[in-house]
Amino acid sequence: MSTPNTRKTPRQGTSYMTTRNGELPSADDPLLSFTPVPHKRPRRNSIGPERQRAFIAHLAATGIVNQAARHIGASMEALYKLRKRPGAEEFDAAWDAAVDRGVARLEDCALARAIEGEERLVVSSGKLIGTERRHNESLVMFLLRHRRAHRYGADIGPGHPLYERIRRDVLEEVRAETQEDEDAVLRSLNAKLDAMIAKAGENAGENVIALPDLRGD
Repeated sequence: MSTPNTRKTPRQGTSYMTTRNGELPSADDPLLSFTPVPHKRPRRNSIGPERQRAFIAHLAATGIVNQAARHIGASMEALYKLRKRPGAEEFDAAWDAAVDRGVARLEDCALARAIEGEERLVVSSGKLIGTERRHNESLVMFLLRHRRAHRYGADIGPGHPLYERIRRDVLEEVRAETQEDEDAVLRSLNAKLDAMIAKAGENAGENVIALPDLRGD
């Protein structure tokens, strides 16, 4: 265990969030050579060739669709509609390739974090007494099984307890970045649930205990 450091956020030097976003593809990257989705009558807010390539480039750098959408000022709905339009075949393929590239970078960062460890605070009786470095051996083995299935086994996949636990760990900090949007959705769901519960109580002529808020700690 080491003594406290002087950084404002002790984990920031090893945080996955500091390394998750990669560099944008260069202008001559084959990923950006796709034929853009055509617009017969382009409007001022149309997602034209330049914005389509900017979206794909940012998606490749982050692996997160909603981030790339915000980067070009487009809605998710508009982008998914664009993806389904006639003539969108190459844009659709570039989208998939960009996600694959972003996820590969995500895995690289996660593996590096698991091997190098993360610096965490050590608190005793409400006082910070130092930091310690923790290594996630389960995450290392998970990624080895995924990338080297022929050598380490391929028995772990979606639905497996270890897979789901590691998935939550890897994406924990990604979720934090979009927590505001997530909270808004949960508030809406809670409001609808409360309304349904109240209506059910009125119909039954008896009191109904409200369900707990869906939002986690």
